[in-house]
Amino acid sequence: MTDQHWPAALAEARLHVVSGKGGTGKTTLAAALALALAAGGRRTLLVEVEGRQGIAQVFDTPPLPYAEQRIAVAPDGGEVRGLSVDAEAALLEYLEMFYNLGLAGRSLRRMGAIEFATTLAPGLRDVLLTGKVKECVGRTVGDGRGGRGRVPLYDAVVLDAPPTGRVVKFLDVTKAMGTLARTGPIRTQSEGVVELLHSSRTAVHLVTQLEDLPVQETLDTVSEITEAGLPMGAVLVNRVRPSRLPATALAGAATGAGLGAGLRSGLEAAGLFLKDEEVDGLVSETVEHAERVQVEKAVRSGLDAAGLPQLELPELTEGVDLGGIYELAELLREQGVR
Repeated sequence: MTDQHWPAALAEARLHVVSGKGGTGKTTLAAALALALAAGGRRTLLVEVEGRQGIAQVFDTPPLPYAEQRIAVAPDGGEVRGLSVDAEAALLEYLEMFYNLGLAGRSLRRMGAIEFATTLAPGLRDVLLTGKVKECVGRTVGDGRGGRGRVPLYDAVVLDAPPTGRVVKFLDVTKAMGTLARTGPIRTQSEGVVELLHSSRTAVHLVTQLEDLPVQETLDTVSEITEAGLPMGAVLVNRVRPSRLPATALAGAATGAGLGAGLRSGLEAAGLFLKDEEVDGLVSETVEHAERVQVEKAVRSGLDAAGLPQLELPELTEGVDLGGIYELAELLREQGVR
């Protein structure tokens, strides 16, 4: 776990988009990545866009409002802030920012017009969500004193994006923004979103597990990301479990042939005398373990063939709690995340 798998080129990225098949630990690893990037006195923003309040659950905090707030302290003085982006609130913010329609926009919301617009206009919802993320990435602070000028408010923004089945459409829908606004400030803002998402300042990371369906969906999404011209980052392989058997014994153990007699002999030599059903249970667990290791070896070869950087995170035996998020963040740091 000490090898450097995080390419140096990713240090240029300001926006880290994290996606993955449902159930692979996408939100958990997005949170761990935000913590890892914040270590050493840096500040990161962790953003969610699906309204599930997954960030609040991971960090054991109350539901996040449409406002940035500190949710965790990173090692060595850094901090992570969280934000749950709501499409309606984002549209109201656009109307006030670009057209000074703050009061009128709130009236439209009470009438249901905002919800109607975000539902009716194709792609508008994703445009609003990605636009808010872009605004967070580009925000600066400072007054120019001390020769520093204005500096980015956040060293990195981590986006807990939709799952792999929808993430490319969510990100690439910005190419069609011209159908929503052909001129004016929203068009200018939209073009800025397209530029950010297709630049080296963005990296799309995919979370997977060493199982057939998650890995195949990951590989399919890699192809879609490449075709869309979006910048691919790393593959985060989650819940990696070590093999308990030597490589030379795997094939034989997977068949179970003669395994019961061998186990009983070895146990009795150690002074352990088990019932038949207990030995049968151990045989079943051994066969299941050997089969799993063989499947993981096969699907890993498919990931390796994609030629992408891979970072491995172990299965946490005591489950994922706040302490586990910090543990995963430290493991990401050990693999080069900066």
